[in-house]
Amino acid sequence: MSDETAPDRPDVAAPRPEPIRFFGTTWVDHDGGYALRRAGVAIGALAAAAAGAFVLLLGYQGLTIARVGGFVNALVIVMFSVCSAIAFRKTWSGFTRRPARTSGPDSLYSLKAIGFVGILLAYFCRALIEAPGEKLHREEYETARTRHERRRSTRSGNPAARKRKRR
Repeated sequence: MSDETAPDRPDVAAPRPEPIRFFGTTWVDHDGGYALRRAGVAIGALAAAAAGAFVLLLGYQGLTIARVGGFVNALVIVMFSVCSAIAFRKTWSGFTRRPARTSGPDSLYSLKAIGFVGILLAYFCRALIEAPGEKLHREEYETARTRHERRRSTRSGNPAARKRKRR
């Protein structure tokens, strides 16, 4: 969508779609290489998740070589697994609804940083379905367009000149 204004009310600008990371506004009409971008995001996210898992494997092998013990090895595996699962779930839910506004910074920031593989896998899975966040942005954009159309539509007649109902 370009910088449109309503024809009958030039002071009211039509709503514009919000750009999505890696897609811009191509998600609106699925043009401008949208399918290619989705494939690129899916492949890139999967490759980054594989590279991240490889780095985690190297770290785990370092712990094994250091012989820190079975408890620490199990603790590291559980920690990365749980953090990745929570980060996946939070990222996936962020594609369909806006996060709740809090006064402070994201309380799960460090957990998401540890579970980065989960975030990358969520991007990969969502890119197979649609652009990550497209459903949320489309609902908000359609609502804004509908509201804008209702506001800019002209009323029939002068309300002051209407006859009042007798009681």
